[in-house]
Amino acid sequence: MTSTLPQHHTPLDAQSLREAVEAHQRYLTGRAGGRRMSLTYADLSNCDLHGVDLREADLAGACFSGANLSDANLSRSILFGADLREADMRRINLKRADLRGACLRGANLAHAEMAGCDLREGRIALQDKLDGFRVLRHEHRPGELNYAILAGANLAGAHLSGTMATASDFTDAVLAGAHLAGARLMRAVLDGADLSGADLGGADLTGASMKRAVLSGVNLEHTRLDEADMSNVLRGPPPLVYIDDRPLTDVLAEYEAYCSSEGQQGAVMNLSEIDFRPLRTLQGRRLTALIAPRSIFFGLDLRKVQLQGADLSGGDFRGADLREADLRGAKLADAQLARADLRGAQLGPLMIAPGRYVRTDFTRATFRGADLRGASAPRARFLECDLEHARLEGCNLQQAEMEV
Repeated sequence: MTSTLPQHHTPLDAQSLREAVEAHQRYLTGRAGGRRMSLTYADLSNCDLHGVDLREADLAGACFSGANLSDANLSRSILFGADLREADMRRINLKRADLRGACLRGANLAHAEMAGCDLREGRIALQDKLDGFRVLRHEHRPGELNYAILAGANLAGAHLSGTMATASDFTDAVLAGAHLAGARLMRAVLDGADLSGADLGGADLTGASMKRAVLSGVNLEHTRLDEADMSNVLRGPPPLVYIDDRPLTDVLAEYEAYCSSEGQQGAVMNLSEIDFRPLRTLQGRRLTALIAPRSIFFGLDLRKVQLQGADLSGGDFRGADLREADLRGAKLADAQLARADLRGAQLGPLMIAPGRYVRTDFTRATFRGADLRGASAPRARFLECDLEHARLEGCNLQQAEMEV
């Protein structure tokens, strides 16, 4: 049942809103007649603000319940105590926005940019002629994300201490370095989320799903994890990796020598299920036909790496930088490539003899939020792939095998 708006919310007609938006655009561009938007405590419920640029606007205490804010830019805006319940905020930019005490219950923030935003608890005191100051309260306690959708959102470094986010969806979200101390995340879905370096001290994750979550450097002191599903979580990398008592760096150097000398020098080794993260970078390395299924390349710098014909099936490439990498003919079935940067990568077939080619295989791979702009992937296999929110502008997919 829709609740009655509190009396402190000021109704705003369409013409007044349009004039305020236009004046704010002039303010942002430094033109005459510009005026920073200040619509504190305004009733903007169910308004269509799709794609509007409201950077630095003061919207404290405003009601955006049910509004369309998808693709809008509200970076560095003031939304202290705002009511954003059930708002459509897909792909919104809330970078460094002040959301203290805001209520985002049921809002859709899928793939939103929220790095450095402040979502801690907050209260607003409003002056009343008869009663003096009173505290603005929503139907539910302020500072909440209960039942909100934040799948694929970027919350790196966000301040979420004490936030209520029961049953919220953070699938594949970036929460690296986020402040979540004391947060209430009961039954939240954090599958595949990047929590590297996050502070979860004292948080309640009872019944949460954290499958494949990245927990490198996370503070879990006094964190409640009763009945939480932590299957296949990725913890911090080892300081060094050894293969048959030899450092991984030496083994790769020998393999690269083998590739460069066409087998005259060096040696070949099976590097299955190896954690390559301690190397930090493989930029420009020649590792043709590398055998490394189910290995971890999470977040690595792999720019211009040569991995033609490599077996990388089941590998973890989440957040990896694969710009201009050569992956022609590689096996990447079941690989995790969420948030990977594949701009300009070569993903087409590899010629192994005149008239004979091996196609790149991405069967069942996950590309959620990956960037494939300008990549070349003719005849590549993308069967049963998850390409949700992947950027494909300018990607050559001629004769690629896509699931219909």
